[in-house]
This record gives sequence, structure tokens and C-alpha cells, in this order.
Amino acid sequence: MERVVLVYTTYPSLVEAEKAGRNVVEQRLAACVNILPGMVSHYWWEGKVERGEEVVMVIKTRASFADRVRKAIKAAHPYETPAIMVIPVESVEDTYLRWIMAQTDRSAMASAANADQ
Repeated sequence: MERVVLVYTTYPSLVEAEKAGRNVVEQRLAACVNILPGMVSHYWWEGKVERGEEVVMVIKTRASFADRVRKAIKAAHPYETPAIMVIPVESVEDTYLRWIMAQTDRSAMASAANADQ
């Protein structure tokens, strides 16, 4: 069976994260997104250390959908340089794995590929 990956990203607000998360789930590119508000980040930006309050989003999807999910997130992301990381998953409980596969529809990949042409 196909492997699962997690796609990790951050947003400046809960509203923006929920909109993006709902979009990838509605397109069946992901079975689920977890949105975790209340994160504080310290990072380098334009030569100095910045502090920001952010929202984490973890997207659960098929490995074969990772690039499509990454592109969907990046296309509408408010950050100039968004953090988008695809994380391989070592193992998944069998029934949860089947659920992820059932909720992510392979026709979504074909439809999206046709739209790119």
C-alpha cells in the first residue's frame, strides 16, 4: 500500500490556516489537517532575528499527493517564503492508513494534473 506523509506548514492566523486546510481537504488531496494555534516563532528574516505568533498546520496525505499539496499551499500562502516541509511517516496504524487512503481520492490527482495543462 502507498505510504503516508505529513506536510508541515505555518500561517500568520487561524483564519488563513483554516481556509487553506479546508481547501486541500475539499479537493481530497488530504484526509485531514490539524491546525494548532498559539505557536511563537523566532527566526532570521532580512538580516535580523524576528519574533512572530503563528499557527501550525499538519496535513495528512498520500506520498504521491505531496507535491500537489505543496503546490496548492504555496499558491495561496500569504508568506513570501512559506515553511512547507514534507515529512515521511515511518509507520501508521493499519485502520488509520486505510482511512487516509479512502479519503484521498486518486481522481483528485488526475483532475488537478489536467487543470495544469
